[in-house]
Amino acid sequence: MKTKEMVFAALFAAFIGVLGMIPPITLGFIPVPITAQTLGVMLAGSFLGKKTGALSLILFIVLVALGLPLLSGGRGGLSVFVGPSVGYILSWPVAAFCIGYMTEKVWSSLRTWKVIVINLVFGVVLISLIGAPVMAIITHTSVWAGLVGATAFLPGDCLKAIIVAIIALQLKAVSPIEEKVNNT
Repeated sequence: MKTKEMVFAALFAAFIGVLGMIPPITLGFIPVPITAQTLGVMLAGSFLGKKTGALSLILFIVLVALGLPLLSGGRGGLSVFVGPSVGYILSWPVAAFCIGYMTEKVWSSLRTWKVIVINLVFGVVLISLIGAPVMAIITHTSVWAGLVGATAFLPGDCLKAIIVAIIALQLKAVSPIEEKVNNT
């Protein structure tokens, strides 16, 4: 791994931590808050690509596990990994990898709508399909109830997917993916 990739991974881990400073929106019917951090997950995959994007989220999770209060609401430490948000948090590196993988595949013909679709499938649906069942198991509710409750995230997550697509296209020329494509 190049130094530049490690720096990008660290910067995105920090950026996602900064997004955690935006106060969460708590809902009374689901124990997982709405946060801005999934925007960072989608952007990591769309801008950094599969390997560096996933690495940035792994680094972020390690920092949270070490006790840094980087999650929305100032949460951090090992206790987070036994709470209802754990499925969502652990899905982030997987989502960033999948988003990055698909973005790299269509890089030469990248369009805003393609990035939106990629982020909707892997940044919204995949995260919910992993996070909601784990939340349901931890809260002793049915998986179906968890999935239905997770629909509360859809409007905001769809908006985040659109914002990420616009940002990713604007930054395409300086993306590490661009450098990777041009060197092959």
